[in-house]
Amino acid sequence: MTIVRGVLPILPTIFRASGEIDEVGTRRVVDYIVASGAQGIVFPGLASEYDMLSRDERLHMTQLIGQWIGGRVPFIVGASAVKTDDAVAYAAAGAKAGAVASMVLTPKVFAEDPAGMRDFFRDVHAGSGIDIMLQNAPAPMGIGLSLDKVAVLAREVEGIRYVKEEAPPSGQRITQLTDLAGDSLLAVFGGAGARYVIDELTRGAKGTMPACEISELHVAMFDKFLHGEERAARDLFERTLPLLNMQAIFRWRLTKEVLKRRGLIENTFVRAPGPELDRFDRVELDALLKRLADLLPPEVAGK
Repeated sequence: MTIVRGVLPILPTIFRASGEIDEVGTRRVVDYIVASGAQGIVFPGLASEYDMLSRDERLHMTQLIGQWIGGRVPFIVGASAVKTDDAVAYAAAGAKAGAVASMVLTPKVFAEDPAGMRDFFRDVHAGSGIDIMLQNAPAPMGIGLSLDKVAVLAREVEGIRYVKEEAPPSGQRITQLTDLAGDSLLAVFGGAGARYVIDELTRGAKGTMPACEISELHVAMFDKFLHGEERAARDLFERTLPLLNMQAIFRWRLTKEVLKRRGLIENTFVRAPGPELDRFDRVELDALLKRLADLLPPEVAGK
């Protein structure tokens, strides 16, 4: 059994200027993430604009990404959906493509229905046969399920073996959930773009699941922490934090802008709504990237 841990970047969906999926660009980013040393790849997640993709697009891209990864690192398929049948289909497609687990956001429709939530996750596991990573994100992305309810789900649903905890304060919640769930879970992960990663790792998180634009720096940060070099890990964390704070505002647009500047993609088209970078934001991004230039060379594997 593959136990996932470490840095698991979320792969964005790359689009052409027309809004169609750019498969060549997306594959280039897959290869970059693998070359960065990441311990796995997640697709599609919130940072992939999963809710802007059609059912057919998700199923098609899941198949392709499984092929592109080719077992080089674990693949975690995003199976979040409003309808149970869709979630089952996405998880099953991931399993067929070689995914070792499915990441599933707690459905809002079952926010006040514990039995319905339990049955939903049981159906996803039964329909795919792979482990589930319950994604507990705050509103408006998710419902920020209380930790006692998450722990009950982990105990009652055999397939739930991981949790991605993103509701604030994530560090405290990771500690509490680890205590509440006991050996029901193999690992708890942090999210929130790795903006709290050192605190999360200190509290027992087994990894982090950030956006992918600086994957090699997150890998280096995790490795240093893992080997007891906390000061060096904190130095990297502090240097990357201004960029991550900017990413918290512009999300997909910031990720794609950095990937384009690094020569990995040709277009920064985004389907999801949200604030766009203006000329002052671009000047600020220039300054932030310049301060990381010694750590983040423009030439990356996979170009």
